[in-house]
Amino acid sequence: MELSSVPSDARLLVLAGEVASAVQQHRLTLVTAESCSGGWIAKALTDLPGSSAWFDAGVVTYSYEAKEALLGVNPRTLERAGAVSEETVLEMVSGALARFGAGVAVAVTGIAGPSGGTSDKPVGSVWIGWKRRGGYAHAQLFHFPGDREAVRRQTVAAALIGLCQALTG
Repeated sequence: MELSSVPSDARLLVLAGEVASAVQQHRLTLVTAESCSGGWIAKALTDLPGSSAWFDAGVVTYSYEAKEALLGVNPRTLERAGAVSEETVLEMVSGALARFGAGVAVAVTGIAGPSGGTSDKPVGSVWIGWKRRGGYAHAQLFHFPGDREAVRRQTVAAALIGLCQALTG
């Protein structure tokens, strides 16, 4: 599955359906830990009828304090690397699995804009992490073009595509 443009609601629903099928096929439940997407990944997944059978929880954490309290992100990680970093997203996704009973998790943190970007981390910079219980977390940095809505839509699609890949090998 490729991400080639800003996905429509219909495209996000298709991707969510593919995740749902894969999660159910593996008899798992799923948890999301979101920052810049503001719960949109959880919304896309729970738009599907019957999602309560496989969707465990969704956590939206914008502040450092929320990332620490709800997901167990180490304050030193946030001070050293910042919220938008590989280290932070890996701790977010691992923390989500540790705190909930799910078998697979996705976490996102980034800068959706229109402000907040820097030369090191421009608007559109998004880290996404995935992890299956018992496995290793992995993360990928994306640089999405467009306005806030476009960045967030592309984030949701990339998170869902990565979940499918994590579940299907």
